[in-house]
Amino acid sequence: MDFEILKLMAATTADPNSQGSWMSMLITTVPLLLLIVVFYFILIRPEKKRAKKEKEMRENLQVADEVVTIGGIIGRVLSIQEETVVVETGSDRNRIRVLKTAIAENRTAHDDVETVTIKK
Repeated sequence: MDFEILKLMAATTADPNSQGSWMSMLITTVPLLLLIVVFYFILIRPEKKRAKKEKEMRENLQVADEVVTIGGIIGRVLSIQEETVVVETGSDRNRIRVLKTAIAENRTAHDDVETVTIKK
């Protein structure tokens, strides 16, 4: 009895035009596609949003902004070049030149006309 089931399974998988091969193909590809979609929405999409937000923050740096570097150095921006920023730290006014990509956070809140709303 078991041999008849195995013969039937072998016959359906051997014939490429049979209904069973399409079903087995769907059964193997659907979970893979679902896994790709889940990875996109859980990992890739939020990472792209975060990277875009960081890039925008670095492009909108202004002189006298208080920034924090990736290494944890807190200071004020003195000058901005194309790829680097000069940051002044502490009361003894040490100056450090860092890459823009090394700036992790801008702690200065800027007033944008578009984002400020007046509630009555």
